[in-house]
Amino acid sequence: MKSKDIQDIVLSKYLNGDTPTKFFRDLNGGVGLATIKRWCQMIRQYGSIELSSPPGRPRIARTSENIRKVNNRCRRKRRVSARKLSMELDISERSVRRILKNDLGLRRYKKIVEPALSDDQKIKRKQFANWVRTNFRKEETLKILFSDEKLFGIDGIYNSQNERVWAVDRADADKRGGIKEKRKFPQKVMVWLGVCSKGITPLVIFDEGTVNHACYIEKVLPVALKYGSKVFGNDWIFQQDGAKPHQHYLTQQWCLNNFPSFIDKDRWPPNSPDLNPLDYSIWDELANAISWNKVKLKTTLIQQLKSSINKVRESVVFESCASWTNRLYRVYQNNGNYLR
Repeated sequence: MKSKDIQDIVLSKYLNGDTPTKFFRDLNGGVGLATIKRWCQMIRQYGSIELSSPPGRPRIARTSENIRKVNNRCRRKRRVSARKLSMELDISERSVRRILKNDLGLRRYKKIVEPALSDDQKIKRKQFANWVRTNFRKEETLKILFSDEKLFGIDGIYNSQNERVWAVDRADADKRGGIKEKRKFPQKVMVWLGVCSKGITPLVIFDEGTVNHACYIEKVLPVALKYGSKVFGNDWIFQQDGAKPHQHYLTQQWCLNNFPSFIDKDRWPPNSPDLNPLDYSIWDELANAISWNKVKLKTTLIQQLKSSINKVRESVVFESCASWTNRLYRVYQNNGNYLR
């Protein structure tokens, strides 16, 4: 069926004295010349374009009733499958997808996995954001040394949404690298890293995997102290999350006795990886710098981690730390909810 807008344009041009051939050129062939001439004849006879019935085959599947049914099901259910809707309405899956996309203007979105925050945790996150904004100037927050641990596996990183292979069929896709092999029990390495506006600390690797408070105090805290004192002198703040080795009273006592200042276990909000630059920026930067095709064993993974730490861009490090206060403001404005 011809668009009502196009009909209005033809009517306007006819009233201005333009010829059908000029209509056809101005519309870039959007409407056939024969159709334009027929419309001009209608205008001469009736003063308007009157179509007794829409041209083309009438809709069978994408009727107003089916559109209403699809819309109602989408509103009632959180998860809607085009295949199941097709079976329920007894129309083709292709028609269902057209209804969803063209008639209802809907798009598909993947579910996002994020930590489940309790009301108490949201309150603590909001209180922490307010505490920082009230007690620290922007330049003081740039003297915070953030820290975190992470497990890296020899299978590497994999994003099912972004890693696509273009091929003529499934067999061709498999030949072009369309299969991601995953070990049942892959070897993993636990690492620690510190990051601040001045750069990143040396990487601490835990060969044995697990970390208790004694190991943390012996291997990690001296590295953090040495680096923080080197880049900031005697005026800086150490940050760590609420992991058990961090909360241990001996760890807290060591921090109190050695660091110029630190965020203690009762201050940092629980379940808040979105507030640590390592979690929301640096770990991904490091993972993307690793040549995963060279990682075959735990030893090669350790080698790649050590060499790739120098590939982390300084601009990313600075921007992730400089934007920290903006994230805190968003947390406060968002009533403590998780930031995506």
